[in-house]
Amino acid sequence: MRSRSLLSFMTVVCCMSFGLQGASYAAGGVVIRAFSARPMPVAPVADSTATQQQGSKVDVPEELLRNAEGLLNEGKPEEAYQLLSAKDFEYSGDSQFDYLLGIAALDSGHPDKATLAFERVLAVDPNFAGARLDMARAYFHLGDLPRARTELEAVMKQEPPEAARITIDKYLAAIDSAEQARKTRYSAYLEGTLGRDSNVNNSTSQADVAVPAFGNLVFTLNPTSLKTPATYYATATGGEVAHEFSGQWGAYGGIDLRLRNNNKMHVYDTGSADARTGASFSSGDEVFRVGLTWGFYEQAHLKNRNAYGIAGGWQHNFDPKNQLSVFGQYGKNRYSDPTYQVNDFNQSVIGAGVLHLLEDGKSAVFASINALREGAVHDRADGSKSGYGVRLGGQTSIQEKFEVFANAGYQRGSYDKENLAFLVKRDDKQFDAVLGANWHLQKLWTLRPQLGYSRNASNIAIYSFDRIDASVTVRRDFR
Repeated sequence: MRSRSLLSFMTVVCCMSFGLQGASYAAGGVVIRAFSARPMPVAPVADSTATQQQGSKVDVPEELLRNAEGLLNEGKPEEAYQLLSAKDFEYSGDSQFDYLLGIAALDSGHPDKATLAFERVLAVDPNFAGARLDMARAYFHLGDLPRARTELEAVMKQEPPEAARITIDKYLAAIDSAEQARKTRYSAYLEGTLGRDSNVNNSTSQADVAVPAFGNLVFTLNPTSLKTPATYYATATGGEVAHEFSGQWGAYGGIDLRLRNNNKMHVYDTGSADARTGASFSSGDEVFRVGLTWGFYEQAHLKNRNAYGIAGGWQHNFDPKNQLSVFGQYGKNRYSDPTYQVNDFNQSVIGAGVLHLLEDGKSAVFASINALREGAVHDRADGSKSGYGVRLGGQTSIQEKFEVFANAGYQRGSYDKENLAFLVKRDDKQFDAVLGANWHLQKLWTLRPQLGYSRNASNIAIYSFDRIDASVTVRRDFR
């Protein structure tokens, strides 16, 4: 969606009272906007500019601001954006710089970057209605219509002039029209991966194992049960469709398909399919989802296990920077081969997570915790399993098209039945960590190099292993 698509819904736009020094007019059904994007005081807040200056952390060269403003006035927002974004790390925090950057980003088709700049402006001066109005525009172009509406209603509460009220009403009418036209949403993706895995079968590297049930007699494991490295290639595809029946109720459905083939080790090739469908309900900052899940897992191109169940979640947005989610699911896992059906289990998981966007607007951190229970359906060797897990992670933008991410997790699992061969109740402690980057080659193309490490420490030797997985993925999104 181009940066002026919202304005095409209007016939008159009068923005002078909102920090946009100039005027707008309609020509051929498309609104044309001429303005000076420098921050200006907004009545009745007479000291708005002073507040912004006090909030500035750095001294921005006046020449840089004049040059950027000149490019905007000449109708060259992309050039203005390139000029300012190159200095973002250096001058971020100065309200005049941030506001110019936001305007340039918005009018050059980078609404996501515009919201970050406007956030910094509003953090200094929440009453700067010009920035808030342009924030609403940015949210509209991002497709976040609820937040666009929230920002417009916040400006309305500042008792703006009548001309401005008319403008905001036209924005709200445009949002209403867009919401009516966007009842059904589609998204899909396609991925291809090349990688090297040091342990494709998650197996121990200890070839000789003493078995207490046989007087600690040492047994040599079959090579297929030992740590095995391999190069692999993988593909994945999937998509989701969501339909909104009203302002609050909706339905969704989606599917993900994955295949992984190992070079010369095809006995460990895997494949999976996971499908989901359900209903959603949203009210203000609350979103609820509940639905059914189904999937199957195969190894060596033979169907191995089916899984089906029910899942639900609740999400609460405290503000644009803080989010809380609570989730739970119950599923049944059933093996296809009668030889393995003794391992059938039912699994219950509950958990919660938090997401926080840092003040720089370019970084986010998250944390989650969960508890799980695997109930053995038959006489599984180690019985039922109870455990818990925690995960921490974050992501930050290094440049406009490049971001790095990292996360790490710990999972503890304890079983309730003594293993007859090893004469102990199995207890596992697993740690894993991932480090990677996303390079957005184009708007819908992403290159993702990634390095993962995992280690499982168990009191039963055959279940202890470590693993390093290095890969490069190319992803194409469709939306």
